[in-house]
Amino acid sequence: MIIPRIFVSIMILACHTGFGQEPVVVKADGTLLLTREDKAAFIDNASKLLNDNYVFPEVAKQVGEHLKARLAGGAYDTIKTVMNFIPVITEDMQSVSHDKHMRVTMTPPPVVKSAEDNPALESILRQKESAQRNYGFIKVENLKGNVGYIDLRGFVPVAMGRETASAAMKMLSNSDALIFDMRKNGGGSPDLIQYICSYFFDQPTHLNSLYYRNLDRTVDYWTLRETDGKKMSDVPLYILTSNYTFSGGEEFCYNLQTRKRAILIGEVTGGGANPGDIFPVYKNLAMFIPTGRAINPVTGTNWEGVGVKPDIEVPSSKAYDLAVEKATADAAKYREKKRDALVAAFKNSELEIKEAVKLFDQKKNEEGEKMLFTALNEAENQGFMNESSINDLGYNYLGKDKLSMAIAVFRFNVKSHPGSGNAYDSLGETYLKDGNKKLAKENYTKSLELDPSNDNARKILKNL
Repeated sequence: MIIPRIFVSIMILACHTGFGQEPVVVKADGTLLLTREDKAAFIDNASKLLNDNYVFPEVAKQVGEHLKARLAGGAYDTIKTVMNFIPVITEDMQSVSHDKHMRVTMTPPPVVKSAEDNPALESILRQKESAQRNYGFIKVENLKGNVGYIDLRGFVPVAMGRETASAAMKMLSNSDALIFDMRKNGGGSPDLIQYICSYFFDQPTHLNSLYYRNLDRTVDYWTLRETDGKKMSDVPLYILTSNYTFSGGEEFCYNLQTRKRAILIGEVTGGGANPGDIFPVYKNLAMFIPTGRAINPVTGTNWEGVGVKPDIEVPSSKAYDLAVEKATADAAKYREKKRDALVAAFKNSELEIKEAVKLFDQKKNEEGEKMLFTALNEAENQGFMNESSINDLGYNYLGKDKLSMAIAVFRFNVKSHPGSGNAYDSLGETYLKDGNKKLAKENYTKSLELDPSNDNARKILKNL
């Protein structure tokens, strides 16, 4: 899991030994003090944890040796407080590892204000906090020109955030262009990244892989075949970046950029590609240790230490206005393209339906139905016909006493919309007019089963 800067799970901390030890000395004003023994113990424990867990064992050894040499040389002698020690020791680690995820921190304060250890309640309260932040979805907006905009600050686990993510995507599902604002996105869970990326590909696509040292296993992330809303595989897509964009936020950008699915506008991102966990190290000091690394299937590498370079590099403060300008222009082109495709599809379906009518008039019902189903299926796929308009089409032919054609239209409707009581009612009515009481009864029965309030079906069935 790629942990965001802005969120640390208390459950991760509870999984490692050492959590809950006595803190370092606290002065009356709240300042946390460190003795030389504290610093030596921290470095010793940190070195062992790195050797056991860091994704690059040789680098872990070098980091540990560097810290011990710095300690022996007196580099930390003048540092007396935790808050002064943390940035210095982090910088020393990163000077060797060049890994921006590797950093020292303090264990987060517990949400449960009690001496009782209750990790289950702690987890629930952390989830509640995440919900209050709307799972990272700060703003979802439809801009002028039918451009969708999402300001997303982090990626929570998909089990927590899928419903909100789906609602955001559904709200903007009719947009002619989309902008994702990742300028304040510090990272998060790869499974929500995978889910949101899945909206932008209609074919299975390999997005990213994560190799984990402790498992000696690589986990591949592919787009999902199904999302909770319609896919937007050809909608113009822009992503805003900044030097704060980090970790999972960078993965989202890199996944879509390397597949040439989005245009990135803004600054080079932070450069953290190695997922890991928080490990308690000494008393109330902890460390994020990258236990894995990202492997992009297109480049064979990742953005660690270099960041994701935007396609259009501008100060992050100017990225929004530029993206809106470009997305609005692209939206107009996309809208025109879709309109032209819709007109062409409509004319083609109209011709096929007319041909189907001729076939039914010639008593070639099987051929007619096949052509009709093809035409109506395309009409629904293109979005210019739906259950209601197909129902109206059927009644148009029913009113003209073209019963075979009407039956075929209604047969398509129940096949395409099997949960519609109204579709079965219409088919039952047409069969009854055609004198086929058996099939009329079957379809009215199904209609009543789907819609118990259909008094018309109940009355007709009683008479039948």
